[in-house]
Amino acid sequence: MCGICCVVNLSSSQSALEKTLIQNLKKRGPSCSQEVTKTATDLSYSCVFSGHVLHLRGSLTPQPLQDEAGNLFLWNGEVFGGLAVRSGENDTQVVFQILSKCVRDADILSTLSSIQGPWAFMFYQADSHCLWFGRDFFGRRSLLWQCDDGGKSVTLTSVAALKPAAEHTEWQEVPAIGVYKLDLRAVSLLGCLVLEVYPWKYSCQLSLNHDLKWEGLSNCVSLVMNESDLFLTAPVVPLNDTIPETQPELQHMFSAQPSFQDLDVLLENDEKKILACQLIDVLSEAVRRRVQSLPSASLSESSSDGADIAILFSGGIDSMILAILADHHIPGEKPIDLLNVAFQLQEPKKQKQSTKKLNKDKDCEKAKVDSAECSQSVCFDVPDRITGRAGLKELQAINPTRRWNFVEINIVKEELQEMRHKHISHLVHPLDTVLDDSIGCAVWFASRGIGFAVEGTDRRPYTSTAKVVLTGIGADEQLAGYSRHRVHFKTSGLEGLVQELGMELGRISSRNLGRDDRIIGDHGKEARQVFPFLDEEVVSFLNAVPVWAKADLSLPRGLGEKLLLRLAARELGLAAAATLPKRAMQFGSRIAKMENRSEKASDRCNRLHVS
Repeated sequence: MCGICCVVNLSSSQSALEKTLIQNLKKRGPSCSQEVTKTATDLSYSCVFSGHVLHLRGSLTPQPLQDEAGNLFLWNGEVFGGLAVRSGENDTQVVFQILSKCVRDADILSTLSSIQGPWAFMFYQADSHCLWFGRDFFGRRSLLWQCDDGGKSVTLTSVAALKPAAEHTEWQEVPAIGVYKLDLRAVSLLGCLVLEVYPWKYSCQLSLNHDLKWEGLSNCVSLVMNESDLFLTAPVVPLNDTIPETQPELQHMFSAQPSFQDLDVLLENDEKKILACQLIDVLSEAVRRRVQSLPSASLSESSSDGADIAILFSGGIDSMILAILADHHIPGEKPIDLLNVAFQLQEPKKQKQSTKKLNKDKDCEKAKVDSAECSQSVCFDVPDRITGRAGLKELQAINPTRRWNFVEINIVKEELQEMRHKHISHLVHPLDTVLDDSIGCAVWFASRGIGFAVEGTDRRPYTSTAKVVLTGIGADEQLAGYSRHRVHFKTSGLEGLVQELGMELGRISSRNLGRDDRIIGDHGKEARQVFPFLDEEVVSFLNAVPVWAKADLSLPRGLGEKLLLRLAARELGLAAAATLPKRAMQFGSRIAKMENRSEKASDRCNRLHVS
């Protein structure tokens, strides 16, 4: 994880990076910080490049990188395949060396198309005075954009610094529709900003989509298709949208409350069993690449008995499968941190006992005592805590020799409000709904990893040393895990479900991934939260499987949604967790409606806005 930023000044005056912005970038990259300025006096522009590195792989490489030709490179990504990165090599250097040798635009696009893994980048070509930037196909790395009203200054950054709306132009997420090229020579000569876009295109797609949109783009900026109709090749196959004329009827009668025995019955079908095993294989390899790629230097920073890998853990099927697969690939002597977040349950309102005023100091002391007692009791027994404990027992039964650190992260309203104001509001921005607030806060506290390690009746303060955090984002989008998928199935049948799933991955970058990348990266941790289920090989496998083989929404909740994943979970030895119904994080952790019980998820959240 890195914090990268570039400020392009298109006039003789120079804009300095804001102090708060630099601080937010340094949190993402605490290992090394560096700033380089490029000035073209004859063309009246300058570029300030700021790089902040979290070292995880190869030798520590300060950013931005610069070569003898004057090219500069900022990279926030990881290469898990597609390009040859030898053991001990730094992938930032490898990508930069290849890009610097590219002569044609098509060569740059070919290089970026070949990379398997998440990335956001900025590449300054000195000879052509061009600035390239963009995000990977899914938008797994955050990249924000801001242009001043006059079009004289452009800022690209991993994370923003939120200020009152009246003080500056709002930030926007760079759409993950392709990569962009800003010709600084042309801007200087013509006096207007024109962004050329090089869109993603499936290899089987016959023509490019010229209807490109970047909603809310400043009036002083134009977005145009590149003149040569060049494109990036999508790293995955398109969704299989075939619909059978008839579907085989199931002979087995399923109850409204499914059990793992129902999955055993379904696994008697050879085709279902083969698909489940294939999913296990491809997902296991995706997890392996992520948990085994840490350099020895990074591992040595944690104590010998400290965890290197953590999982955002609710005990649900997604996090349980990630835990089992991580267990397959992590040395047996290393613990795995299971980070379980809970927000304090609200006590029922008590009848007024007396109108007599109590001493303020005594009230404060009592509140502290109540809070301490509550942290040890049922005040945090939210649904995700209960299923998390049950999931821990299943994992311990599957591998009793592994040390599973179940970390209870308990958050009271006062700490929630304080951290939101100081940190989280900056990270969630430019998203601003109640849902963004709920999930952003829950993920921030969970990935921070500060809580209590619980073993039986023993509870001790604990801070996770893990630099890599895994979560199950992407499973619901591909395997029909959301309630809206069941609604589309009921109203429009399999055709409606296929159409909805076809839209999911296209909008996941703007709905989830940029926000969560900013949230987890704030702790100086590697935001691999989207990777296992959004690994290119995993997505290609799932896209190739017909929708009706991945989910059967005619079956009850806890069985039909994410059916293929549930079958895989059963093959891996899971029992109760394999049939747990989907429960959204904001409800499972009980952050939803903690402060305002009447608001809706889509409402604008005023708590996120700095006054």
